[in-house]
Amino acid sequence: MSLDNLKPAKGSVKSSKRIARGEGSGHGGTATRGHNGAKSRSGYSRKVGFEGGQMPLQRRVPKFGFTNVNRKEYNGINLDKLQSLVENGKVTDTVDLAVLKENGLAGKNDLVKILGGGELKAKLSVTAHKFTATAKAAIEAAGGEAVIL
Repeated sequence: MSLDNLKPAKGSVKSSKRIARGEGSGHGGTATRGHNGAKSRSGYSRKVGFEGGQMPLQRRVPKFGFTNVNRKEYNGINLDKLQSLVENGKVTDTVDLAVLKENGLAGKNDLVKILGGGELKAKLSVTAHKFTATAKAAIEAAGGEAVIL
């Protein structure tokens, strides 16, 4: 050990600065908060989106469009997904919400709409909230039935 490699024992020196503990601490006076104004006061919090008095962006940009509060979102499932369930052996003759939830195609609160994408070869009894016209025709053409909840 020599003078050029001396250092304090581990844990003996605090790294955090203790502010507002008098002038002798080096962080007294304004306590690292600059000078006067709202930001120097305790309890200060700025409003979200405040731009120093300038008209904020969310008020400068014009509003447009319409949001229908009664809109129902449907989770669309194509016929080719149902066909792949049959090919993988997960479904034999009926497809209902429980089966779709098991296989991760629908969530527990989802409204399900069967779409006409792809091709269905298997004879299935499909139960869902809605069907497109092409999906219903394809299911019935394959010998199955489309049951609306």
